[in-house]
Amino acid sequence: MTDLAEPLPGVSIKGARHPATGYALYLVAALLFALNGTVAKTLLLGGMEATRLSQLRATLAFLILLGCVALTRRPALRLQRGEIPLLLVYGVLGIAMTQYLYFAAIERLPIGVALLIEFTAPLMIAIWFRFGLGHATKPAVWAALVAALMGLAIVAQVWKGLTLDPLGVAFAVGAAVALAIYFVTADMQVRRPGARDPVSLTMWGMGAAALFWAIVAPWWSFPGNGLTGSLQLFGDGGPMVPAAGLAGWLVVLGTVLPFSLVVISMQHLRASQASVVGMTEPIFATVIAWIVLGESLTPVQIVGAGIVLASVLVAERSR
Repeated sequence: MTDLAEPLPGVSIKGARHPATGYALYLVAALLFALNGTVAKTLLLGGMEATRLSQLRATLAFLILLGCVALTRRPALRLQRGEIPLLLVYGVLGIAMTQYLYFAAIERLPIGVALLIEFTAPLMIAIWFRFGLGHATKPAVWAALVAALMGLAIVAQVWKGLTLDPLGVAFAVGAAVALAIYFVTADMQVRRPGARDPVSLTMWGMGAAALFWAIVAPWWSFPGNGLTGSLQLFGDGGPMVPAAGLAGWLVVLGTVLPFSLVVISMQHLRASQASVVGMTEPIFATVIAWIVLGESLTPVQIVGAGIVLASVLVAERSR
């Protein structure tokens, strides 16, 4: 989610369920999404701008998904006029802004910290359902919200003053808001009459994001030199990896493949089960960033991170 690793709300896929298969597929997807954070940060540290990285990811992912949909479900290529406005909101605010703000956040924050803040999106959704839609909210959700804020305060070590980059925190909070918009708009679309399947919905969402970036940052001004040469992993003395190869990973192994695994896993898991597995992504991401980038959390921050993840999990299961 982050890199959008959560299942689309409201999706129900018929067929025999094999939970062990679903858990395995979702864990692989979470690991790939987590790896993607380190790949993205390596490209950002190498000079690629967050806007251009978001543009590259959305556009190439759209083209790959477009080919898949054209080959497997051609009728889904047709757009109805009535669905275009919501698709634009879903693609621009839900996908483009989530990706951009997450990339901008990890430029200034450890990847694990940025993901922790972004993963509070379900709590924001709970607040929206209560005050925006007037739905009843279980007391456990409010307790989880308070606990998550306490956990984030521990991660930020507020007793030492704000130890995290303020702008990076603002970007991460913005990514959480954008991710909440992603979930809400996805939920609205999959529940409407004649709803789209998750793959074509994501394809058109990526298409809207690609169109947005093409207008904001025209392709003819794309800095192609950002994909030339090689970038170093594991610090001094580490292996050199082609920047173009990392960009390819970002799109194929960091976006299209893990999303496909999530969709397949949802044939075997319920949303409440998937949300449990989804909590592994920031754990994986923190460990990978520590190994590859040397980013680490103090023992106290790890405790705070555990409180945040447990709080989000409680809120998700309560909702």
